Amino acid sequence: MQPGDVATVPSCTDIHYVDTGMYDTAEYGAVYVVDAERPAVVDTGIGTNYERILDALDEVGIAREDVAVIAPTHVHLDHAGGAGLLAEACPNADVYVHELGARHLVDPSRLVAGTKNAVGDQWQFYVEPTPVPEERVVELADGDTIDLGSRALDVHHAPGHAPHQVVFHDDRDDAVFVADAAGIYVPDLDAVRETSPPPNFDLDQCLDDVETIRGLDPDALLYPHFGPVADDVDARLAGYAETLTEWVGAVESKYDELGDEAAVQEYFAENAAVSEVWGSLKASEETAMNVRGVLRYLKHSED
Repeated sequence: MQPGDVATVPSCTDIHYVDTGMYDTAEYGAVYVVDAERPAVVDTGIGTNYERILDALDEVGIAREDVAVIAPTHVHLDHAGGAGLLAEACPNADVYVHELGARHLVDPSRLVAGTKNAVGDQWQFYVEPTPVPEERVVELADGDTIDLGSRALDVHHAPGHAPHQVVFHDDRDDAVFVADAAGIYVPDLDAVRETSPPPNFDLDQCLDDVETIRGLDPDALLYPHFGPVADDVDARLAGYAETLTEWVGAVESKYDELGDEAAVQEYFAENAAVSEVWGSLKASEETAMNVRGVLRYLKHSED
């Protein structure tokens, strides 16, 4: 896919996704459109080029005033940065988000500061998020259900990547919108890569989150990074748990060798395995961010 392209999720009914062109990179950021009695948008991208989501609604045939639900899986700005802009464009939609992240959509200032610190030079691709009116925010907790009329999204808390992260289990198609709890799927490689950003990455909880998704026994995984996967689902989830564990071990080993956090970041950034897919800038910045997350986790584990 290329930025702006819209596709139907093959294994699902009335679910589509659009490539938002996040970070000027094809097949990195997806937003899902659920054509239901109460239509929904799952995740919102970073806000940049959010018009592509509106164009996707037009292509699917959903009027903007008919959108009822905007549901970021968590409030990291690559998932919720466009929430305020979409709320303005879809005046009858409420924004559904985990209770721990709700205040950051109403007042994004701390979220912006934290994001700038986490993503480094990648901030050039972002826009300042538009606040969501407090009266349009619906707080979610584990075990809740988002009623879409003709289908429902069951909410499962998955806090390993971030304390405000949830995954949504679609009861009609037995698909899970996996947020970042199942890693980053790279279609060109047909492989799942690690994601471990600061400041909240927690390996043990991430592994528990993988088990949460496996326990749902889904037929399809709907990745925001990037796209649907409907083959060997359980094996892919088990494989991601191994990938993530090995990744943390590799960073820890390299730190033991070099003894310097900056040197460890530089080493992995210079050897980023996805440079040929995402380009050198995105690959190196993403890798360095993931290293920082692991180093912070290791330090706090020692404390």
